[in-house]
Amino acid sequence: MMAFALQFQQFMPTQASTYAGQVDGLFFYLVLLVIIFGTIISGTIIYFAVKYRRRSPSELPPPVAGSHKLEIGVTTVLLLLSMTIFVWGAAIFLEQTRLPKDGLEISVVGKQWMWKFEHPTGQREINELHVPVGTKVKLTMATEDVIHALYVPDFRMQYQVVPGRYTNAWFEATKTGKFHLYCNMYCGTNHSGMGGWVYVMEPGDYQAWLSGNANQVSPVVAGQTNFQQLGCTSCHGANAEGGRCPPLIGVFGSQQRLQGGSSVLADQSYIRESILNPSAKIVAGYPNIMPTYQGQVSEEQLLQLIAYVKSLSPQNTSGISTTAPARSNNPRTGVASPEGQNAVSPDAQKANPVIAPQANGGGNSTGGSGDSSSSSNSSNGGSSATTSSQSGARTSPQR
Repeated sequence: MMAFALQFQQFMPTQASTYAGQVDGLFFYLVLLVIIFGTIISGTIIYFAVKYRRRSPSELPPPVAGSHKLEIGVTTVLLLLSMTIFVWGAAIFLEQTRLPKDGLEISVVGKQWMWKFEHPTGQREINELHVPVGTKVKLTMATEDVIHALYVPDFRMQYQVVPGRYTNAWFEATKTGKFHLYCNMYCGTNHSGMGGWVYVMEPGDYQAWLSGNANQVSPVVAGQTNFQQLGCTSCHGANAEGGRCPPLIGVFGSQQRLQGGSSVLADQSYIRESILNPSAKIVAGYPNIMPTYQGQVSEEQLLQLIAYVKSLSPQNTSGISTTAPARSNNPRTGVASPEGQNAVSPDAQKANPVIAPQANGGGNSTGGSGDSSSSSNSSNGGSSATTSSQSGARTSPQR
């Protein structure tokens, strides 16, 4: 099997992540089983077709009694082989889906037809991702429109990004270099152009790259700014300590008791739901006074708010540095902009562009760019709301 794998490996993409070798091993095992059993079955069919062919029109074959021992033996062998596939595949699946506690956390937003990446210190990239070699990288992925699939063949990594939910993934690159990334789910007219590169760098080179793009605002700082601009402090407190609405300090990663006696884990999906559909889960002891921000905040803004809420629970997270200096949260120029990468703006290519809501009053600019704030509704259990007077000051969603 090893010789077969080595011969076949030349036709495969480079193994550039920690679990790429395991994925290839399982793939070669499946190919080998197909070859072996395909040969056995095909040879047996040909042999039986020749040996037991009818030699005259009047010939009748003698009855053949079945063998229970043979049936049990063949079934047992096939079951054991099938279980090896299951156990091996399950082990790889669990390794890929269990996120490490510590690692470089990067937000990913898929959008027709581009991938947008945001580093914890605020650096933004479009269709390019710079990461250090030998470091676990955790991805929190969302989409602003249709289903996409982030695919990096050299990492043996593919994850679907579905509207209305978050997809979490991780990888650890083992080789430096430049590796293709694609969208591997048909997503519209320019699907074939939705690709880019992952640049794996030595840690020192990566730090130099970060320092060369340091004039950015981190997701946590952007989320805090959004939190303040939308008046969330009037209900959650100036430092999210609570008030008319639940406190947010220590919320992320903890169990929250809801009205009716049930409880829920305050993870990314829960915070997202509390912003977009706050009445879905109401924290016990608080009224249902929070308005919805559905259609008023972009996926990037939601990720920024979640990053801010996570920063309030350092004991339940990896503790991301948030000291990047502030600037415009969505640079229109420089390396992170489409023009800086010699690319045509994907929004200009859209056959079905989404019209972003306009900024109004409280600084609620929305849309894919993530220029300003998202909702103050990053509340605990959806029960934290602004007052009705504040609600009137917010931008209403585009109809």
